[in-house]
Amino acid sequence: MILVAGSANLDYVVRAPHIPAPGETVLGHDFRTWPGGKGANQAAACRKAGGHTTHMLLALGHDAQALTIENSLSEAGVHLHRVLVTDAATGTAFICVDEHGENAITVAPGANSHLRAEHLPALDGYSHLMLQLEIPMDTVLAYARAAHAHGVKVVLNVAPAHPLPPELLQLVDILLVNEGELATLAGTQGSIAQQLQRLAVPCVVVTLGSRGCCAKVNGALSTQAAFPITPVDSTGAGDTFCGVLVARLAQGHAMGDALRHASAAGALKCLKPGAQSGIPTAVEVELFLARQPHTASEADAALRAYCGIA
Repeated sequence: MILVAGSANLDYVVRAPHIPAPGETVLGHDFRTWPGGKGANQAAACRKAGGHTTHMLLALGHDAQALTIENSLSEAGVHLHRVLVTDAATGTAFICVDEHGENAITVAPGANSHLRAEHLPALDGYSHLMLQLEIPMDTVLAYARAAHAHGVKVVLNVAPAHPLPPELLQLVDILLVNEGELATLAGTQGSIAQQLQRLAVPCVVVTLGSRGCCAKVNGALSTQAAFPITPVDSTGAGDTFCGVLVARLAQGHAMGDALRHASAAGALKCLKPGAQSGIPTAVEVELFLARQPHTASEADAALRAYCGIA
């Protein structure tokens, strides 16, 4: 089983011609509300990838927004461990999506900030604990300590980007970052490959947007070029990648397989609006991959060169 402990938000999403600059007002269109939050998105993606039971520990306010989030996760097949917070609203995110599918996000954590060490359920039977940084850092550290002590693999998605306590990095088995988050942890000197090698974590995976992704597993490097798409909404694509990657690894698949499936799932998510609502099923991912070439491409070579891999 996989346990995700993290944030759950209700996303308020408006599409606009472009993301406003400071002081600028932009007329948008197509306003929607969708269930989101990094933790909840990753839990839904994990479960939709199939193969493993997925549980989520989350904190919600005593409000209507909480019911929307609960229903979405339950429909995805995620088992919930709820912490009800009476003096804070359910977390919210305010998202602007431009005509190219890129987004800008502001999060009001609300109830997410009330998750505490004592809320962690018994870890018997879990193989992986997934964490992100939209809940308090001391809570993340406490959960990582508990999982490490129980022999549960600790997966940390360093999002939003934040410097980490040295102890936390020592407890992590799988570190998931984007390019900016990698630079925050490893510095900007040298190539992507050199930055990955500077992190003393057994497994580090960095997503590189439209280029693809790169992984370091016990010092060995591997890459997966991105699948070419025309994005509609990239919200939740990184979370989808993380959830599917961990699900595939938990099922015993090799890193190369996990990268390929996670990349495909992230690409498919970008073709649909909404965070959780656009996460593909395992069948959809397999059908998509069946249409993709298995031979190395110019994109693969370009990605390896970008990462500094000979």
